[in-house]
Amino acid sequence: MADLETRAGLSAWEGRPVRWAACLSAAGHDVLAFARLLPAPVPAEPAADATLVELLPSQMTVVQMYLALVRAGQTRVAPADGLAEQVRDAVHDRVAGRWRLCLTRPQMESVAYALWLRQVTGAAGEARRFARDYGIVHVPGSDEEVPVVAHGPHACL
Repeated sequence: MADLETRAGLSAWEGRPVRWAACLSAAGHDVLAFARLLPAPVPAEPAADATLVELLPSQMTVVQMYLALVRAGQTRVAPADGLAEQVRDAVHDRVAGRWRLCLTRPQMESVAYALWLRQVTGAAGEARRFARDYGIVHVPGSDEEVPVVAHGPHACL
């Protein structure tokens, strides 16, 4: 088990408290190396109302971050039913370097929302690629509260 100093360093690196950590044994390291060589499982064919969606690792990370915020009760917009389960059960295609999920249209819209959150906080690449690949973009509606960014002495608040 990691000592207090190591956990403090890990906490600083992670940006959150790390309460425990352990080093892999030689056998544990070998298990992970062996697992990387196994062929990726093939996901089931999408249901009639679902689409096979392939997300880049950066896109999947954004969706996972959004779902973590949802689990922590820190969001006001809930994802579509079943999205968390689809993300949990996603299959990583090692050859293509993509996460494969079978998503319904509402679930895809929730993914677009998560990518939009990332876009308005500084990185648009993931949302743009999703829009190009699947034709779905989150556009804030008039019924949503949209933050107003004002600059200069003539900005309207």
